[in-house]
Amino acid sequence: MDGNAPRDVNGTTDGRRVYLDKQSPAAYRALVHTADAVRATAAEAGLDRILVELVNLRVSQINGCASCLDVHTRAALRAGETTRRLGVLPAWRDTELFTARERAALALAEATTDPADRLAQDRAYGAARAVLDDEEISAVIWVAIAINAFNRVSILSRHPVRAATASPATSAGSATASASAPVSAPLPVDATA
Repeated sequence: MDGNAPRDVNGTTDGRRVYLDKQSPAAYRALVHTADAVRATAAEAGLDRILVELVNLRVSQINGCASCLDVHTRAALRAGETTRRLGVLPAWRDTELFTARERAALALAEATTDPADRLAQDRAYGAARAVLDDEEISAVIWVAIAINAFNRVSILSRHPVRAATASPATSAGSATASASAPVSAPLPVDATA
């Protein structure tokens, strides 16, 4: 690589990334099929949509995945989540806004995202055992595994989150207007939910 080549704000020479989902569609389809199985597992375990979206969002926050944060914030709001709880999600431990089940799921999601922290895993499992059964624990961990995989695809592809464009059907002041347009390489909106 030419050391004098112009660099973009991210330090790359031309700013372009390979969209992994488009470059390797068979591998991406396999990941989507895995997400479908995870979605079914979560439903069979009785995990409600809001809990699943909280897991998707917390993992995406930890990983810094703008695209998945965009997709799953909108999904959480559609499922009935409040903006107040979404706003404090990074500090969920310091609030009284989350149920014991949600707190256990969030701790498991964090431990799954950072598997090297064995102490956090042990604490998360201990808390989960008090409020979740084995099927629910497994489902939460699978949801976290799946969104971690999608985070990596999106982050490494650098999928953009673009501003919404006004249309005749939505006004700029509309509370229902989309926060952003779909990413260039669309991820399934409900990939892990």
